[in-house]
Amino acid sequence: MDHSNRKSVSSRMSRQRTRDTEPEMVLRRELHRRGLRYRVGYPVPGNPRRSIDIAFVGLRLAVFVDGCFWHGCPTHGTWPRNNAEWWKNKIEANRRRDTDTDRLLREGGWEPLRLWEHEIVTAADRVQMAYIQRLRSIRPRAPGVVDSPPLADEQPQPLGR
Repeated sequence: MDHSNRKSVSSRMSRQRTRDTEPEMVLRRELHRRGLRYRVGYPVPGNPRRSIDIAFVGLRLAVFVDGCFWHGCPTHGTWPRNNAEWWKNKIEANRRRDTDTDRLLREGGWEPLRLWEHEIVTAADRVQMAYIQRLRSIRPRAPGVVDSPPLADEQPQPLGR
């Protein structure tokens, strides 16, 4: 790879968004449309240098929208040929960091939910179901009371476009 090409690649990569990506924004708009309220960029308990993409703080539900390239998606991830060893180390380090973040969250009583950017069409349904499950798991119940069927507003809605 020649020097001028390296500079252009480096410049392009440095401009990549780390938050508010298109898949993340699509998911956030849909969750908001469904009436779910969340925090964005919430610090990971135990490591405030890391942040949760979409956090339902009261339920301790952490949602991450992982990019297929940056996090090594088994379906859509690619391995660059130029500077291959460096990229392999970078992507594998991202995976190790994701695993460690999930561990920190679980130790703090949070439930991490990781979504691939290519899953964004069905992601809102998965988040809503995880939200409902967390809500039910922390909702106080009187002794002997059987859980009622889901409420109408607890049913996932199709992704709006």
